[in-house]
Amino acid sequence: MSRFWSPIVARLQPYTPGEQPRVEGMIKLNTNENPYGPSPRVTAALRALDPDDLRRYPDPQASALRAALAQRFALTPAHVFVGNGSDEVLAHIFHALLQHERPLFMPDLTYSFYPTYARLYGVAYEEVPLHADLSLAIEDYRRDAGAIILPNPNAPTGRLLPLSALRQLLVEHPQEVVVIDEAYIDFGGESAASLIPEFEQLVVVQTFSKSWSLAGARVGFALAQPHLIEALERVKNSFNSYPLDRWAQVAAQAALSDTAWFNECCGRVIAERERLATALTALAFEVLPSAANFLFVRHAVGARRLLAALRERRIFVRHFAGGRSEDWLRISVGQAAENDALLAALHDIIAVAPPAPETAR
Repeated sequence: MSRFWSPIVARLQPYTPGEQPRVEGMIKLNTNENPYGPSPRVTAALRALDPDDLRRYPDPQASALRAALAQRFALTPAHVFVGNGSDEVLAHIFHALLQHERPLFMPDLTYSFYPTYARLYGVAYEEVPLHADLSLAIEDYRRDAGAIILPNPNAPTGRLLPLSALRQLLVEHPQEVVVIDEAYIDFGGESAASLIPEFEQLVVVQTFSKSWSLAGARVGFALAQPHLIEALERVKNSFNSYPLDRWAQVAAQAALSDTAWFNECCGRVIAERERLATALTALAFEVLPSAANFLFVRHAVGARRLLAALRERRIFVRHFAGGRSEDWLRISVGQAAENDALLAALHDIIAVAPPAPETAR
């Protein structure tokens, strides 16, 4: 029945989200969800909601949430845009800010939604290769670009650029929009939000899905100078003027109010990440330095074999098949007991598995 499709549909290559298995007793380390729950204040705030309020539309501007975010980042509400997760925010950014005559630059190994959005919105793009160690250098972006988008830390590698490098990138590209996608910044990096008053072309994107433990609520936001936020608002209000429901707005506000819980949870994830990295290195894994809530690793046994063997044990990790990521697995940091179970399983698998055939590295 594809004859009814609009012409663009056949040309799209949709993004493939991480698997959401329904397996009893599973250990789920494949989609970078926070292993710890949200603040108790979120639970209390949601319980206090009157279900009768659901018959009314939510605040289309999410005014209270934008004010809370503005306060957190020492900005004003006019510097804040919110949407259904950072993916929707990114979609509006691609549509409103990244369509130019020259191509959009992005890393060649990065968040795979970027090329999906580029194709959907007709944005010409160019992939800039990471170095052999999968690091990103801003020197590689010293060419004429229409715009630039970088995740920091990068995904799926987890590698981090320091704030000084981002500042240099902005200095070198004063006429191009630069988007810094900070989905994982709270696990070891310094946000570029502090640079927004200085650079009129900067957009910083964050999410409540990872460090705030609200992946199920779908709340994301962008920070930028008001002239860029206005462009996003114009697109949003031509697409969906009520993006965040009442419960999502309340949950996000409650989470923001509990910085002690936030700091404790991020600290626990960071400590477990470092412990897991050390243990995987002892099992002869190559482990990339990570400032995220996951590790990007490879082993002589091979990613596909490890993936299948772990699945048999009801342990789920992520493999990005093909290209430069073929040999690698991305492992989300779980709670201590989950990480211990993963390590025990890998120890047993590696003990009996022969090395994979040599692949190009």
